Formats: sequence, C-alpha cells, structure tokens
Amino acid sequence: MIGWTLFRYFFMRYVKITLYFLLGIFVLAILLDFTENASKLSNLPGYSAWTALGISAMRVPFIVQQMIPFVALFSAMATLISLNRRYELVVARSVGVSAWQFLLPACLGAFLFGLATIFILNPLSAYGLAKAEEITSVWKSGKVTDVSALRDPWLRQKTDEGETIIGAKTILDHGATLKDATFIQFDSDKEIAARYDAVTARLKDGYWELNDVTRFVEGKEPQKLARYEIPTQLRPEYVEEKLASPATIPFTELRHKIEVARSFGYSANAFDMQYQSLLALPALLMAMTLIAATVSLKFVRFGQSGTMILGGVAAGFMLYVVSILVQAFGNAGFVPPFVAAWVPVLIATFFGVSFLLHKEDG
Repeated sequence: MIGWTLFRYFFMRYVKITLYFLLGIFVLAILLDFTENASKLSNLPGYSAWTALGISAMRVPFIVQQMIPFVALFSAMATLISLNRRYELVVARSVGVSAWQFLLPACLGAFLFGLATIFILNPLSAYGLAKAEEITSVWKSGKVTDVSALRDPWLRQKTDEGETIIGAKTILDHGATLKDATFIQFDSDKEIAARYDAVTARLKDGYWELNDVTRFVEGKEPQKLARYEIPTQLRPEYVEEKLASPATIPFTELRHKIEVARSFGYSANAFDMQYQSLLALPALLMAMTLIAATVSLKFVRFGQSGTMILGGVAAGFMLYVVSILVQAFGNAGFVPPFVAAWVPVLIATFFGVSFLLHKEDG
C-alpha cells in the first residue's frame, strides 16, 4: 500500500504542475481576448484600453473553464512523464507500489480540481461573463455591430392583440433585459402592423417596457417614443430558458431554475444539460487522468515516445469532442441530459480502466 509521504509527494507534484498549466492558460487567454476586444471595440464611444483589459479579465474564468478537461489531461501526462524520467515510478514499482496506487493521488487531484471548478471557478465564470456582456452592450448600444440579424435570438408571443416577434442583439439579466431589441407586431390578417426598435426592453409583469423607442408604421414617418409598453403573456422562466445563456448561471442556481421552469411546463433542456455536465466534470477529469496514464506509465530510458504522447492527446481530444457532440443532442432534447452528460464519461472511464488492467495486470 502506498504510504502517506509518497502519496502526498505525488499529489503535490500533480497540484503544482496543474497550477502551472492554469497560469499559462490564464495569461494566454487574457492576451488573446484583449487583442480581440481591442480590434472589435476600439472604435466605439467610451472605449479604453484598461476597460477592455478588465472585460478580458472578467471573461478569462469562462475561457479557462472550457479548457479544464485538457488541463487535467496534460497535467496528468506531464506529472507521470516527469516521474518516469526521474526514475521515481521505477523506484515506487520496485518496492511493491502498483500503478493503481500511485494513480490515486492524480485521480484525487483531478476530482478536487473538478469540485473547485464547479464551486469556485464556475460562479466566477458566470458572473464575469454576464458582467462583460453588460459592459460590452453599453458600448455597442445603438451602433452597428458584427452580430448579424440572422444570428439574433428571436421569440414569438401571442396575445389578444395578435402575434409579436421579438429579437435582440444582446441578452442581459438572464433574459429579462434586451438591448437593441426589435418588436414586430402582426395584425389579425398576419400582416405587419408596426415595428418597434428599442434601445432597451425589460420584461415586467404582463408587459414589455420599451425605452428609447422608434416606431415604424407603413405609410407614416418614424415616430420617436421615450417609453412604450407591449402586452405579453410570456413568463420570465420561459424567456430565461429561451434567451439566457446557461453559461451565465452559476451551478448553485441551476437546479432551482430547472425546477421552476419545469413547474410551468418548460423543458429547460439547456439548463439541465449545463447542470449535468458540471455535475459530471469531476468524473470526466478522472477519466482524462486514466487516459493520460495509458500513454505515460511505460518507462522509456530516453523519454516517452512522441507517438504515444500524441495518441494520448488524440484520445483526450476525441473524448472532449464526443462529449460536446452528445451535449448538443442533450440541448436539443434528442437525448436525456443525464445520459448525454454521463455516458461519454463512463465509456472513457471503462476504456481507461480496461487498458490499464490489461497493461498492468495482464
């Protein structure tokens, strides 16, 4: 059985290498995001380099969260390869420590890493992403942006007055506030009756409150209105499900929002998929660690084979791509979110365990 001292040594080595990877990704992400913001937003009123850098810093937790599975993969590979190169795994094997025992520290580190992502990084990511979108929308408000009308999110509502199609370039407050919003009203003959372009639109109890509105009616001059109300039967839960990005909602709030949305008859598939994906993240990181072990445990006198390392990276990338693909089916409702989140993780875990059993125990 692996002793506490050796366990702690392997564990701290894994933690240290993981922190190095995180630091590198943080610096790279903030530089790339700042460069992109500077090129897209520099011509907008109110722009400053320091504010753009602040927006990039708020977006970095979200970017890092997307890279967490690869951080776990590369950290495990780097840890095991470094231990092999310094003959430490060879010595550990010679005193009777099996591969399963010295993989425990790395697996525990990956599990704790996943928990830290869920309860620390994810809330920071959700808050930072929402705040960055809010600041960016203020700069872009009323300006021509790179968001095309074909990519705008659209809603359709029905009231006693007819149908209304609602679109917006920016979604804030989990869908309760729309920036650069467009409301197109149809009459009983399905003809366009009026169009309203509003700088902001807020969902109130039974109506949309439009501010800084321009009203367009065929055959009339555009009319400027400071405020206008459009009746609605949409509930905040429905608007939030349709328009809000699940990435802007912290993990601790997702379960409640799913229950509330479903109590009104909404599917909430996107929120449930995000919840299940985060819930499965610690297991996914441990699966990545097992995949890393399949190509990193073999001792090679002059270093690990590049082909083996490339195979481990390819296997981890394949798992990530399959997870994202299945999540898309979960978001669309073709596959239950629970199944979409957990099946790729379980398959990867079984693959890693089977390969190591064959390699270590014959």
